[in-house]
Amino acid sequence: MAGQRIRYGAAVVSLVIGSCFMYLVPLVPQITIDGVLSPNTSDASSFVHSVVNFVGGVDFIRSNLWIPALLVFALTGIGGVFTYFRGKLAATASEDITRRLRNRLYRHLQHLPCSYHDGTQTGDQIQRCTSDVETFRRFLSTQVVEIGRAMVMMIIPVPLMVAIDIRMTLVSVVIIPPIVVFSLVFFRKVQSSFKGVDEAEGRLSARIQENLNGIRVVRAFARQGYEIDQFNQRNEVHRNLDNRLYRLFAWYWSLSDFLCMGQNALVVACGGYLLAIGELQIGAFFFFLSVVNMFIWPVRMMGRILSELGKAIVAIGRIDEILSHHTETDMETVIHNRAASHADLGKGAIEFKDVSFAYRDDDYVLKSVSFRIEAGQTMAILGPSGSGKTTIVNLLMRFYDPQKGSISLGGVDITSISRKDVRSKISVVMQEPFLYAKTIRENLSMAAHKPQFSDVQHATEVACIHDSVNEFDDGYDAMAGERGVMLSGGQRQRLTLARSLIAGAPILVLDDAYSAIDTDTERRIRSRLAATKRCTTIVIAHRLATVRDADVILVLSNGSIIQRGTHNQLIEQPGLYRRLWDLQCESETVNESVIQTAVHMT
Repeated sequence: MAGQRIRYGAAVVSLVIGSCFMYLVPLVPQITIDGVLSPNTSDASSFVHSVVNFVGGVDFIRSNLWIPALLVFALTGIGGVFTYFRGKLAATASEDITRRLRNRLYRHLQHLPCSYHDGTQTGDQIQRCTSDVETFRRFLSTQVVEIGRAMVMMIIPVPLMVAIDIRMTLVSVVIIPPIVVFSLVFFRKVQSSFKGVDEAEGRLSARIQENLNGIRVVRAFARQGYEIDQFNQRNEVHRNLDNRLYRLFAWYWSLSDFLCMGQNALVVACGGYLLAIGELQIGAFFFFLSVVNMFIWPVRMMGRILSELGKAIVAIGRIDEILSHHTETDMETVIHNRAASHADLGKGAIEFKDVSFAYRDDDYVLKSVSFRIEAGQTMAILGPSGSGKTTIVNLLMRFYDPQKGSISLGGVDITSISRKDVRSKISVVMQEPFLYAKTIRENLSMAAHKPQFSDVQHATEVACIHDSVNEFDDGYDAMAGERGVMLSGGQRQRLTLARSLIAGAPILVLDDAYSAIDTDTERRIRSRLAATKRCTTIVIAHRLATVRDADVILVLSNGSIIQRGTHNQLIEQPGLYRRLWDLQCESETVNESVIQTAVHMT
């Protein structure tokens, strides 16, 4: 609420002023009836006499009864104006707070470490950023001021009521303590119940999001029925928890209605009795009936206010679970060196020294890995799935930091460099290409701020995707679809490669970037990449033809480097590399034989 205290303060002031005018409205008929129209005006209280005399006396008011009518109209109008300002100020303040909260949440999520995102469900995070924020907004826009309104509506009329009749005052407020206690009990139950509903809604959102992302997998395995059953189960849990919450509301509203109606009945009974024995005037009786109905409503609304408060507490708690996690910026532990010393980091050597890393506990994915890539060299990494190839890229990009050992760029430990600076030196093509549901041009422009089209075209030509893009009806303005669904796997990989080239970083990392590309196209891409004279390149691949021209090749197995050298050196050594080379050569020979046979048959 920082920065909005003035608006909320003005809203409360408007509330108080508006409430005062609204309470003066029933006072006008009471004074008119008891002090002007009653046959026994002498029985009216001194307060009534003083007001009548101040206005002009009994005879003057009797001759000008339009004055009380006009006064009622004016007081109601003024009260309405201040009520409008109260609503406008509170709504403006709440919307501004909510806008800033959404921006803060989104900015925070952008900078949270990968380890946080690994352990959370996207659907649940979306629900916290939307539904929970909306719950908090509703509380700020209405209930915050309503709390003040309820208190003001209970406090303001008490002096007027006491001035008119203290006995009726006591009768009018006797039921308030039980309602307040009942509301507090209800608040505790609603808070715990709403937390269950909110968490169930988060699980439901996560299921929807996960299913929509994998809709083609679901249909490929004809699992629609299973997915529908799973959704129904979560939906039923959410429905049952929601029903329990609304049953609590039903109990509260019915019992609070009973208590409030009992309060009105008590005022009517006691007031009627005092009226019958001549100890209460008609105008005073009318005033108490009006005022009780006015302040009993906000008292009754305390249950709604408290229930919304319970919801808001749960919602802000779930939001705070995100905001309480340290971002990557918060986790920077070493003061950065001068900016000038980092200018040529990407043009220096990359070195891993005894690096060990585990995603969970002590289950190490990398074990004492050491290697050095000189500036301008191309290093290839291969090995079976799960050997740690992609983990090396994750550590180099500082998505994670190693538990043991060190990594340096240009002789500088990367933990002493901000993650942003490290990543600005590296262009990476991920193992799983990701494209946004935007145009091809917009996806390519993600790598640089408003790149020149000539640079975009050059990158797509190097990646051998320019001609394919031009074949689309809309060319570079064609939609890629969510996650690039409108494109083939090879086209997605080539577009992500072009996007990385547009970034122009001095280090290029290709994490299995050719897996969906045919060998002829791959050969052309590698030839064009070599012509760009990029400073340093790291290639992760399974095809040996992809890595054979590298300056150095690392062979990984179970998180350790078991072989290293050039292609010619490794095929001369017994080991995994030579076995893979023999297998792939044999496979290529068989494929060529099959093709030749098919050609002769045609």
